[in-house]
Amino acid sequence: MTNQKVRVKIKGFDHRLVDQVTEQIVEALERTGAIIVGPVPLPTRIEKFCVIRSPNIDKDSREQFEIRTHKRLIDILQPSSKTIDSLTQLNLASGVQIDIKM
Repeated sequence: MTNQKVRVKIKGFDHRLVDQVTEQIVEALERTGAIIVGPVPLPTRIEKFCVIRSPNIDKDSREQFEIRTHKRLIDILQPSSKTIDSLTQLNLASGVQIDIKM
């Protein structure tokens, strides 16, 4: 696996949890001696929803909600089998989605 690159994408709604998981992944990769590029913070996706508070009288009164999706990107250059094993054996917090692409 000399010329390959592994890309790790981390997504979550809580930015503190995303940063914590990112630190755990970087520490695990540094222990194996991998070359790491990142973590790179990607733009936060903000979805806004506008909902009518009451369907009967108060149609002009609205309530707004938003969901923020925070993302981080880590590239691993020249990964070894030891590096891939350490990535798959990490116990990470729930509420964070991790995509690993080779």
